[in-house]
Amino acid sequence: MKKVHIIILGAVAVVIAGLLTMMKDLTTYDTIASARGKEGKYVHLIAKLDKSRPVEYDPIKDPNYLSFYALDSLGGETRVVYRNAKPTEFEHSERIVLKGKMKGDVFECQEILLKCPSKYKDDPTQQMKKLEGRESAASAVTSPLPSEAPADKPSGAEQKTTD
Repeated sequence: MKKVHIIILGAVAVVIAGLLTMMKDLTTYDTIASARGKEGKYVHLIAKLDKSRPVEYDPIKDPNYLSFYALDSLGGETRVVYRNAKPTEFEHSERIVLKGKMKGDVFECQEILLKCPSKYKDDPTQQMKKLEGRESAASAVTSPLPSEAPADKPSGAEQKTTD
């Protein structure tokens, strides 16, 4: 074999190894029911905080313990334990992406990503203010400058004076 062939084969092997490594990061979202079937495997869940149940978090007693109940879109429910500080705006998030493993009836969460509704939905009152601001800016641009007189009105030098 020539050196060129060996180098090309080595490059192909490196590319294949890189693709296999990146395949681990490509995961799909599971439901709570399917996560129970994959007990012990790392999964991603999209859920909502069950606000009818209490959130257990006491930063004085244990700042790295958060427990709550999550509901998925199919109605599945599970208790979630997150062993880290409670994320800011946790109760206000619309959706939660949970990354972790199912252990019995408890989802042991390793990472929480919050989906905040204010970042993805437009506030109608804010939209109206923006629209009004654009309209006033557009009218200011199209209005004549004070030094320019409209063509139908005579300027000060052309006005007739009556004595």
